Amino acid sequence: MITLNGETLRIRDVVHIARSAPGEVEVRLSDEAKTKVQRSRTAVEQLIAEERVAYGITTGFGAFKDRFISRDQLDELQRNLVLSHAVGVGSPFAPDETRAIILIRANQLAKGFSGIRVEVLEFLLELLARGVYPVIPQQGSLGSSGDLAPLAHLALVCIGGGEAIVEGERMGGGEALARVGLTPVVLKAKEGLALLNGTAVMTAVGCLATHDAEVTTHAADIAGALSLEAMEGTGEAYDERLHLARPHPRLIEGAHYMRHLLEGSEFLRKRDPFRVQDAYSLRCLPQIHGSVREAIEYAKWLLSIELNSATDNPLIFVSDETGEIDVISGGNFHGEPVALAMDYLTIALVELANVSERRTNRLVDAKENEGILPPFLTEGGGLHSGFMIVHYTAASLVSENKVLAHPASADTVPTSANIEDHQSLGTIAARQAREVLNNSATVVGIEIFAAAQGIDFRRRRAGRELQLGVGTIPVYALIREHIPFIEKDEWMQPHVLKAKELVLSGAITRAAEAAVWRHGHSSDGERLPLSEE
Repeated sequence: MITLNGETLRIRDVVHIARSAPGEVEVRLSDEAKTKVQRSRTAVEQLIAEERVAYGITTGFGAFKDRFISRDQLDELQRNLVLSHAVGVGSPFAPDETRAIILIRANQLAKGFSGIRVEVLEFLLELLARGVYPVIPQQGSLGSSGDLAPLAHLALVCIGGGEAIVEGERMGGGEALARVGLTPVVLKAKEGLALLNGTAVMTAVGCLATHDAEVTTHAADIAGALSLEAMEGTGEAYDERLHLARPHPRLIEGAHYMRHLLEGSEFLRKRDPFRVQDAYSLRCLPQIHGSVREAIEYAKWLLSIELNSATDNPLIFVSDETGEIDVISGGNFHGEPVALAMDYLTIALVELANVSERRTNRLVDAKENEGILPPFLTEGGGLHSGFMIVHYTAASLVSENKVLAHPASADTVPTSANIEDHQSLGTIAARQAREVLNNSATVVGIEIFAAAQGIDFRRRRAGRELQLGVGTIPVYALIREHIPFIEKDEWMQPHVLKAKELVLSGAITRAAEAAVWRHGHSSDGERLPLSEE
């Protein structure tokens, strides 16, 4: 069970709930959160009774901030807000992203500064429990004032409009609610604004992408280790002394991990005065992958804060001592923190795929690997193309990544009669990070696929079962459990997709890390850089 209080939700909780079946994990509001939410709601009702001017509660929105709304029109104001703002376009978010959006918005509102009723928050949690997936189009958010358009599509289903998916069937929002025994909500003052005005969409997409990026980066370490073995590389570049001389924490962790993955490997070459060092894509792996990890750690840190932040406007503060109500307008909805973190993550993932593709290129190019492996990893070159076009796919994806790497946060556009004159475009940044992540996971999967082929050729040429490293033994076995050695040309796409699946599912990482920990996990007692997610 996960209890929401607006303070302690973690990325791992988001991933777990987003990727669980409806009702599999119970999610509820804490009693403390209910108390805070109710106090905020009582404050809204007092403001209305006193006919105080309060933005979005008794006034219009955006450029209409100076239009006072009469008491008998306040419910209509909130309904109109939802209807007019639900103008997203494009394909809808995936089910796991939709579940994450609902969860995060509920948790952000549970902080108790938004003036929404407890029953509306509990309604959001019922959507999760009963498997109602509002159809939320991916395009249309400027990232300030939060994710207005996509969150309006979530709110639209809550009031019985829009569209939703239940048990795989797409239908009207009202029909979807009726199908699972829910009655549409009638929004009261401030509630439509509270649902729409926040960063839940960019944060949800960012959390899932960041989790998957961490898993993929660990898999890239393992792919690099297998490639090093397949090409008879040296492990000297991972010497602890070398990395302590440049003590960036993630670089040290990465080298430490590589040493343990490769421990006991017979595939690595002994010291050779004519082959002193390997190409950068192998030799500099801790420096490159470690830098990617830094970007991931930053994203995790930032998103962990954003998950538990009140991100709508205005916020309502009630003094514990005097009971005085302050309605403060500000900019907590502005997605700039998330936008910059997601752009940083995107650029890091571009680099992760770039260096992985370079290692794959060395695996398939006999000149680059000094003839250790046959051209394109096939004995029948000419008649068979082997891994030639598999590498093309990796090359295509890294090129596409570079197109997607333009920072979304570098752009802006004024809206709402220039009142909202700077936008974060944080949701675009998060979506780009997710796209680059998916491309990069495929590239890493291709490298693992090719490296396993190279391992088989090394063993054939040695005439015996050369021993792999402690951490690469189970990964090679896992690959061969799902993907065969390619003796002659066959349909390669299913193997590429399976390799990507093994990367993103975490199966590659779990196989390696379990073996390393069983082996004693470290000769020096240090903890390996395992994903806490």
